[in-house]
Amino acid sequence: MDGVVTVAGGRVRGTWRGDQWSFSGVPYARAPEGPLRWRPPQPPLPWEGVRDATSFGPIAPQIVTAGGIASPSDPGAEDARSEDCLTLNIWTRGIAENPTVTPGVGRPVMVWIHGGGFTSGSGSVFLYRGDHLVRNGDVVVVTINYRLGALGFLGHRGLSDPDGFIGNWGLHDQVAALAWVRDHIALFGGDASNVTLFGESAGAFSVAALMGVPASAGLFRRAIVQSGGVHVHSVDEAERAADRLAAVLGVPACTRETLGPIPFADLLAATEEMATRQPDPGLIPLPFLPVVDGVFLPQHPLAAVGQGAASGVDLLIGTNRDELALFALGRPELAALDEDGVVGWAANAVPDVPTEELVETYRKVRSSRDEGTDPHALVIALGSDGVFRWPSLQLAAAQAAHEAATYVYLFEWESPVFGGVLGSCHALELPFVFGVVHVPAVQIFTGAGRQVATLSAQMQRAWLAFAESGDPTHGGLEWPRWEPCGRSTMVFGPGTAAVAGPRNEELSIWERYRPLPVTSRA
Repeated sequence: MDGVVTVAGGRVRGTWRGDQWSFSGVPYARAPEGPLRWRPPQPPLPWEGVRDATSFGPIAPQIVTAGGIASPSDPGAEDARSEDCLTLNIWTRGIAENPTVTPGVGRPVMVWIHGGGFTSGSGSVFLYRGDHLVRNGDVVVVTINYRLGALGFLGHRGLSDPDGFIGNWGLHDQVAALAWVRDHIALFGGDASNVTLFGESAGAFSVAALMGVPASAGLFRRAIVQSGGVHVHSVDEAERAADRLAAVLGVPACTRETLGPIPFADLLAATEEMATRQPDPGLIPLPFLPVVDGVFLPQHPLAAVGQGAASGVDLLIGTNRDELALFALGRPELAALDEDGVVGWAANAVPDVPTEELVETYRKVRSSRDEGTDPHALVIALGSDGVFRWPSLQLAAAQAAHEAATYVYLFEWESPVFGGVLGSCHALELPFVFGVVHVPAVQIFTGAGRQVATLSAQMQRAWLAFAESGDPTHGGLEWPRWEPCGRSTMVFGPGTAAVAGPRNEELSIWERYRPLPVTSRA
């Protein structure tokens, strides 16, 4: 076989890498440039001949630093940014010999949505290569690029689409990529009826949001949400962010006429300038998030899921114990907080929860476990739970009301870097899931040795088993389903085991003021 496959737009040629094929930079939509800026993606333009699919396509416009996580490892690729970025990458053991395929036949498919705060990242990041998952589980792995920053998530009525869409352009891209997978993945040996959508951080926020997007219904059968939950903007919140961007750019209003001609480099610079200014109160100081626009995303995703919008979707969801430690590393002002400073920070970050009660709850619980109660430790603990863990459990509860196949994890492996100050920080689980803990540069972050390799194997096998059947249980790891009462959770760490309600005591404060959705199965 010559590795040529015919897809929408034309023919593409991949590369055989000894035990699997890879296809890189395959267009799933045309360039969203010019009049297509801030519009839903359109089908790719056709090309002549055979398109080379042996190297990654350009990444979405973003600020890229040397060695940044968004950058592919290919030499010179850091500068390959373009609005013509809507491509995907595929790893598979085999290409279908017969282009006429039957749904239900083929390998499980895992579609990855990268993180990066909705302003950075790409599907070609070294950590996200799908070859190890394919090798260990015989799945088909797809990673995608989608529009980021102002080009992907700027929401304002002045930019609204004729169909009434406001913002969410990057989510539209993700739906288009999933539709492409539905229509083409059988040609790459995959089963279009068995697609698992998984993502981390902003990618996990995306997966959670798509569970409430009508246009995504039927495009994925399972979802894995790593360090996510439901975080969205209202139209008013999105417009406040858009107006701040317009002010930085020096334009009078957010309209297609004023913003359309602006080069993406200027949009990026303005977004970076926005980040230096005081954000709206809250634990998620991100300028861009999915927008509940009433059309594409008709209502808050948590409410939609609670009403059964994703009732046929199996869910695996979890967080890392010390998520916020990674973000605090670059913010010396957090390390300098005193007792009064913690109270002030919490009052600004969590205005809907009584500040003194929140801080005191965490201080008492952590003291009872002989854990740190200094200001920095308190900020990391309550911030990690407020941004990531409790929203994840809210989504788990909403889904468990309609779908019994709901599983929750807590990742507690600690990074040795910087003397262990990061603990079980944000993104630390990624090398374990993608199976790259054997790489020396990665081991600086994850550590090395038998326990690291064992933990990576456990997580990979669980993710692969879930993708295949909707149940992450596998040989040597019995993973019970999650229920709001018992809250059985798989704790990944030096002694991986299922635990009932791990670290549950401090969550009482969140449950009091941000209760779990009522869960009664229909």
